[in-house]
Amino acid sequence: MAELQAEYIRQKPSPLPPVPDDDPLTAEQWGILYAIAEAVIPSLTAQDGDRFLQHPLRSEVYLASCNRLEQQVGLEGGRDLAQTYLAENPTAHVEFKKAFSRLISFHIPEDVRNGIIFITRALNTRAGALLLTGYATPLDCLPIQTREEILLGWGTSRLPFFRTLHRSLTVLPKALWIRTSPSLGRVLSYPKTPVHDNPPGSFFPFKFLQVPPSDVNEPEIIETDVVIVGSGCGGAVAAKILSEGGLRVLVVEKSVYWPPEHLPMTENEAAHHLFVQGQLVQSDDSSIAVAAGSAWGGGGTVNWSASLQTQGFVRREWAQKFGLPYFISSAYQADLDAVCERMGVGTASIEHNKSNRVLLEGARKLGWAAKPVPQNTGGEAHNCGYCTLGCGSCGKKGPTETYLPDAAKAGASFLEGFDVSKVLFADALDGGDKVVTGIEGFWTSRDSNGGVAGSDRRRRKVVIKASRVISSGGTLGTPVLLKQSGLTNSHIGRHLHLHPVSMVGAVWDEDVRPWEGSILTTVVNEFENLDREGYGAKLECTTMLPGLFLTFFPWKGGLHFKEFAAKMKRMTGYISLARDRYGGRVYPDPVDGRCRIAYTPSKYDRQHILEGAVRLAELLYVEGAREIFTFHPALEPFVRPAAEEAPTDADVPGNTTPSVNDAPFQAWISQMRKLGLPSPDTPFVSAHQMGTARMGSSEKNSAIDPKGRVWGTKGLYVCDASAFPSASGVNPMVTTMAISRGIARQIVEDSGLGVGVGRARL
Repeated sequence: MAELQAEYIRQKPSPLPPVPDDDPLTAEQWGILYAIAEAVIPSLTAQDGDRFLQHPLRSEVYLASCNRLEQQVGLEGGRDLAQTYLAENPTAHVEFKKAFSRLISFHIPEDVRNGIIFITRALNTRAGALLLTGYATPLDCLPIQTREEILLGWGTSRLPFFRTLHRSLTVLPKALWIRTSPSLGRVLSYPKTPVHDNPPGSFFPFKFLQVPPSDVNEPEIIETDVVIVGSGCGGAVAAKILSEGGLRVLVVEKSVYWPPEHLPMTENEAAHHLFVQGQLVQSDDSSIAVAAGSAWGGGGTVNWSASLQTQGFVRREWAQKFGLPYFISSAYQADLDAVCERMGVGTASIEHNKSNRVLLEGARKLGWAAKPVPQNTGGEAHNCGYCTLGCGSCGKKGPTETYLPDAAKAGASFLEGFDVSKVLFADALDGGDKVVTGIEGFWTSRDSNGGVAGSDRRRRKVVIKASRVISSGGTLGTPVLLKQSGLTNSHIGRHLHLHPVSMVGAVWDEDVRPWEGSILTTVVNEFENLDREGYGAKLECTTMLPGLFLTFFPWKGGLHFKEFAAKMKRMTGYISLARDRYGGRVYPDPVDGRCRIAYTPSKYDRQHILEGAVRLAELLYVEGAREIFTFHPALEPFVRPAAEEAPTDADVPGNTTPSVNDAPFQAWISQMRKLGLPSPDTPFVSAHQMGTARMGSSEKNSAIDPKGRVWGTKGLYVCDASAFPSASGVNPMVTTMAISRGIARQIVEDSGLGVGVGRARL
């Protein structure tokens, strides 16, 4: 364990902001939340103790659990670690409580927080507790075992309200415990730094403008030719092309830059520093959870290196349905190829890990189409399964390693910690287009230690004057900014596409250590066109970091979940990803202006996801997985019979190779199809957001024109994934960058400077 412990301290810490003084919950309400957390992740013991703090098990149940942890999971710490793990109580650890407090205070919308306050207040009264639990006793005054029974009852209730309550109140403790547990990492032998990674790589020394303090209540004024709001994949490409085209460019970013020596962060740090709303953004009906990057480099800092180009059938749809011939032109292909060349995209150096080898080999055995997924790793092997938490080796050649340094070398300037409030316009004359004059917002400095955790950060209003503004705040940020700036085009915020996914996991007989190796290097595309109209499901590997994988699987009791989590060292995980046909919308929260999502995976798209999940299960079965499990709360895992009980393929006498025709497996698949993926009972997750300011041929079908200009404005453009006319069907990074390159080229050409992309470096 000495080597493992050494890995824990390699990165510099990235301190989190302090817990706020003005706590939105009372001590009594926190007591109810902690009581729920103690039931979801209980302290398990074989001895009679305080039943309000521990969940005592019968001695034979407890010993059997310890034996399973030692033998089936291969626990390196032996019986002592098994007992420590089972006895762990999340609320006994200050980091868990701080994480819970930050989540409630900083990351959830006010109406959701008010809902939590309402439920906790009710559960703290005799009448409310009787109505919600059947006991005329406040929830925190009930034994942990009774609380667990109440939560399990909510999960199977006929009333949707209770089922939603069950899912919401079990997901949060699971997520926060996994991020902060002092023993889970030891149980999994999970190091917090990639074991195959190199020391922090060489990186570009970014410099950021500093806003001076002022005693007068006047904004700081900055002038430039172009201001780009957002430093992600779209904004970074635009910054390079425009700077090299001769324009003065300023890139502003709400987040701050963390050098590679801080990366990868811990899951707890990354959730706050690198993602929108603490990595737990949910749709209004809680049917889908969305992970969206909010970092220097945007989604390119936290994605998985997958670099797929836009497919031909999608390009034809965009050209024909939306009147955009650019997407079937050689110019668009040149833009795709240029961004791939700059990032060193390719497949030659891929080294598939266990998860990806299973996908490739299983597809081969079943005769399905599958292929390697190109990686933006500069032609080098990049065996880092942690890139969702930032890439410390700089092996992932995203915006922070390529386009942002290119822009800086061409003269671009940068401003971090700048939260844009609105785009500014001159008064429009005679009902004409609104003419951009810049943006305004608030800049917040780093603290005196160079971080963001101190209380001495300065805040000042800033106005940036520019004749061109490019919104690159992403699919969630761009429509909110446009709406807050007074624009009323009905397509702004509409047509949200998320590539909803459901997960399927497998347990193997041997240790897999699934966080090792590249995350997503293989795709099965056999089922991507199920309706013959370009819509279906792709089968891919998923990130295997504990907090991002374990959190959303069904909770079936405290002991079950602790044993389930402990098996992760022997798991691989996969997603059935739909190119969604029917979308949703994004809108500003009416109270605080943050992004809100109205989206429910449609029945049409759920059928495609289900088909993909079934096919994943078939693939895992023929590859010999010991257990196969899904997101569905009522579907028990399939457990392969012991070798001496294993069925044979009746069509081939004497054959003991697993076949999808085997009767026990087929019975389980039939149950899986029968149960389906009902929403909102079955959770869905997404890491791709597209389409909320879509491009089109007129104001009647889109928010921006074929050159990326927002309809009804002069000088306002969009360069991010919100420009997609519909779902891309592939990881959106390369498509976003290519579209942004095309828009930026047009801006340079229209500027009259005479410097086009032909003179700019790739």
